[in-house]
Amino acid sequence: MRKARVLFVSQEITPYLDETHIGKIARRLPQAIQERGKEIRTFMPKYGNINERRHQLHEVIRLSGMNIVINNADHPLIIKVASIPTARMQVYFIDNDDYFHRKSVLTDKATGKYFDDNDERTVFFNRGVIETVKKLGWAPDVIHCHGWFTGLIPLYIKKAFTEDPLFADTKIIFTVYDEEFTKSLNKKIVDKAMIDGVTKKELKHLEDASYVNLMKLAIDFSDGISFGSETINEEIIKYAKKSGKPILEFKGEAEYADAYNEFYDLVLEDSSILAD
Repeated sequence: MRKARVLFVSQEITPYLDETHIGKIARRLPQAIQERGKEIRTFMPKYGNINERRHQLHEVIRLSGMNIVINNADHPLIIKVASIPTARMQVYFIDNDDYFHRKSVLTDKATGKYFDDNDERTVFFNRGVIETVKKLGWAPDVIHCHGWFTGLIPLYIKKAFTEDPLFADTKIIFTVYDEEFTKSLNKKIVDKAMIDGVTKKELKHLEDASYVNLMKLAIDFSDGISFGSETINEEIIKYAKKSGKPILEFKGEAEYADAYNEFYDLVLEDSSILAD
């Protein structure tokens, strides 16, 4: 029996950006899960304000070079990697000059507003992660998504890549945080997010791409839901509970590692692949 494999995908990870709640979880949880006997891989965007020299990022040539088409335009996919030696943990970064070289994360520092192309940036990141995992040839048993920026991965895995042997048995866990944005994403995200295997009906929530609707889309195609913050939008809580899917309530720092490890095993209980 081989070890279960958990792919962590997060919109931010400490120490590469200023410390946030999501960033701390996405840094500490993979290490804790690895120490509990599971294999891990970790992905995040390579925002332009990440210091590549300080964190010793380098491009992985064998994984780079693909183009991802969004809105009829080609966007080169560049993959970089860095290590956190104290954790025996590598982090893969999804990079692209058009989307990730600006010196900020999701908002314009000058105006404080979300970038107008955050819809395209999230599409590129989500598709980039999946294509890179395919190139790695590493079949994840669980994909654990952190933050709204990862919200399309459940849909893509369950619909566009459901016939791919690498993802055929993959379970998705989506963690909802208290990170609500007030203005909806670009209305054209429905067209931009379309790929083979995905229909407009499945993207119905994004006709008004609000934060709540993006979370509903992620919940629809996930196998388990967790709440990563003490306070979550009540509409999202009700929608998650109505789905009937397994839910992990918010856990504090002292207990979340064991709680998530058990939650992974719960969603994998029908699988023969569990950690020794």
